[in-house]
Amino acid sequence: MSISIPAAARRPDLIDRAAETVGKTRSEFMLQTACKEAEAVLPDRRCFTLEDAQFQAFLARLDEARPSDRLVELLNTKAPWET
Repeated sequence: MSISIPAAARRPDLIDRAAETVGKTRSEFMLQTACKEAEAVLPDRRCFTLEDAQFQAFLARLDEARPSDRLVELLNTKAPWET
């Protein structure tokens, strides 16, 4: 994968200094930093607030779901490290 990001003149110096401080290349530092930020942002999108009536409707939809035969079989199969 290749990512190209235009940067103002002073930004590469700042990024290079920070990368050097932690013993990483610019690319390693930028990728690690971007991944950390993505991991921080995504959980916020999995949490949501519902009013009581909305929550009850949500629970009702969850209760409607029934496991398929394939799912039951998978859940009853031992993991390779358990054999």
